[in-house]
Amino acid sequence: MKNEIINKTELFVKKVLGQDSTGHDWYHVDRVRKNALHIADYEKAGDRFVIEMAALLHDVPDEKLNESEEVGFNKLYHFLDQLPLNQQEKDQIINIISTISYKGGQTTELSSLEAKIVQDADRLDAIGAIGIARTFAYGGKKGQPLYDPALQVRSTMTLEEYRNGKSSSIHHFYEKLLKLKDKLNTESAKQMAEKRHQTMEHYLELFFSEWNGQQ
Repeated sequence: MKNEIINKTELFVKKVLGQDSTGHDWYHVDRVRKNALHIADYEKAGDRFVIEMAALLHDVPDEKLNESEEVGFNKLYHFLDQLPLNQQEKDQIINIISTISYKGGQTTELSSLEAKIVQDADRLDAIGAIGIARTFAYGGKKGQPLYDPALQVRSTMTLEEYRNGKSSSIHHFYEKLLKLKDKLNTESAKQMAEKRHQTMEHYLELFFSEWNGQQ
């Protein structure tokens, strides 16, 4: 039964996000799912089914990808209501998805290990080589410049400023991505993040070297 639910969920997510060009496509979702299950196995903790379902569905209600957050969550609720899940499973999945987003660095208390695992899995896909590619894909889609030295790095932001304030793709590294390594919850995710973090630091060194006309 649970395999059937997972398969149906995969098809739903591919239909909803399959054509996304901001870095939140099916392949991102699948990587987050794989990261999450890897962390769960390493930590030997958490409900694997709930973790997998939350990882698969985590971007469905994202306000960046919908007309509004309300529209997105209604889409999620409608889909979950069609599945043979018990109320506890539904509540767990919804709670995880509702609390793991970065939202400009605003701190949300995570109420379960499953939420911590899915959040870590999602954040791992925001850093490293793939994280760099996703940053520029999203920035381009949003109409942001690659880099604008006249802009200042924003150290603190409201959600509105994070979503709609003026920034650049390179500024995004300093406003979010380089902070993620120290915001992870599980030991396994922290270990996975080390090399990815170093990749971003090295990339930025090369970027500014070329930007400044150095060899």
